[in-house]
Amino acid sequence: MAAAAARSFGPEREAEPAKEARVVGSEFVDTYTVYIIQVTDGSHEWTVKHRYSDFHDLHEKLVAERKIDKNLLPPKKIIGKNSRSLVEKREKDLEVYLQTLLAAFPGVAPRVLAHFLHFQFYEINGITAALAEELFEKGEQLLGAGEVFAIRPLQLYAVTEQLSQGKPTCASGDAKTDLGHILDFTCRLKYLKVSGTEGPFGTSNIQEQLLPFDLSIFKSLHQVEISHCDAKHIQGLVTSKPTLATMSVRFSATSMKEVLVPEASEFDEWEPEGTALEGTVTAVIPTWQALTTLDLSHNSISKIDESVKLIPKIEFLDLSHNGVLVVDNLQHLYNLVHLDLSYNKLSSLEGIHTKLGNIKTLNLAGNLLESLIGLHKLYSLLNLDLSNNRIEQMEEIRSIGSLPCLEHVTLLNNPVSIIPDYRTKVLAQFGERASEVCLDNTATTEKELDTVEVLKAIQKAKDVKSKLTNPEKKVGEDSRLLAAPCARPSGSPLTAAPTSASLPQPILSNQVSGVP
Repeated sequence: MAAAAARSFGPEREAEPAKEARVVGSEFVDTYTVYIIQVTDGSHEWTVKHRYSDFHDLHEKLVAERKIDKNLLPPKKIIGKNSRSLVEKREKDLEVYLQTLLAAFPGVAPRVLAHFLHFQFYEINGITAALAEELFEKGEQLLGAGEVFAIRPLQLYAVTEQLSQGKPTCASGDAKTDLGHILDFTCRLKYLKVSGTEGPFGTSNIQEQLLPFDLSIFKSLHQVEISHCDAKHIQGLVTSKPTLATMSVRFSATSMKEVLVPEASEFDEWEPEGTALEGTVTAVIPTWQALTTLDLSHNSISKIDESVKLIPKIEFLDLSHNGVLVVDNLQHLYNLVHLDLSYNKLSSLEGIHTKLGNIKTLNLAGNLLESLIGLHKLYSLLNLDLSNNRIEQMEEIRSIGSLPCLEHVTLLNNPVSIIPDYRTKVLAQFGERASEVCLDNTATTEKELDTVEVLKAIQKAKDVKSKLTNPEKKVGEDSRLLAAPCARPSGSPLTAAPTSASLPQPILSNQVSGVP
């Protein structure tokens, strides 16, 4: 079905097949019978349930509004209305009734019939008409409130399909359902949320997360959240490059390129706009010049690829819950201060300081780390989460003990954390700064500091002995620390440790058009 959806996306969409409605069964509920209707629209199918009285109400309205034959609907029965033979006959008669109605209105179905068959949830014309009417009534209020506007991939797919067909924007004749209301709203919207579903949507067979859609109708986006969609089928997101400051794409992508530079597959070699061109470059691609926050967590990304060159102003980057093996290419992000690489597949940090020169918050929880070599030169680092790794040796802590600005460290659920007197031994690695460090989100006690003083005295004696045997190494270490002073004023109080390195939370959403 995903292939069928992809084929129907665009101007070469085949002619629409006739819609069908079949009564496929019934069920007895309390004291009445409910008829199960299966509606088919191309490759999409969904189920609707109605009792006979619903059919009767529909018929009355169609007779009044559209002058259909009043004898078209099978008559009521009082005696034996729930008998199996009558129910089976009525199933066939009601199916003929629905098929006759659909044949009578091959274009846009009357509103009352469309709602009866749940077109407003599953059928292109019905979905866009319902959305247009909602925005006609509430659009200005939603824009004025500045809230996140939530929309489903199926709704965006329907709008995209409607635009690609080149039909009148108001096919039903009702001005409230004019597609122009949607386009006017999307041109001015700043905060957008697109959330798909896992598995079929509602009572249908529609796999919403696989539907293609085009976001180029949004001209003023500052923030976008996308989840449970297929990034390969999302078009037009790059048109928001001039305005987009915050972007979240989760449960949707298999690579960073899919999101940041989808057009890369068209070119052999490309470079970001504004860089010195070397060699054979077949394309120069504009950067995301306003983007400062990017959340690509909970995807299937295995590599930090060269597409990061296109996000030079990024300050907050969340790549947690992916399959990243190596920290790479981040040297292009000069403004990066907050990085979340938790729950990936990192096993080594060697050379990481050459890629994260100005980092302040680093979350490496839930990886495969045994060694902390590579962290010892992150002189700007304030917050570090190393929980749920494989760190066994206290010697590894020395790699971070000399960092001049480090204030918050988390080492929970590492083998090293079960060593006797673990807290005091870790704090002792920070020397004179032990009182300034918050370990595992717990403030250091006076008793612990007293124990640390004892350990420091022992360590000092060892250091004196080491200095006497290797004075050049000691002088080199002192010079390095003096050359990288911490920017935090002395005596400033410790702030509460962040519980995670997650990105800033989006503003409250306004959900529309939910599951029936």
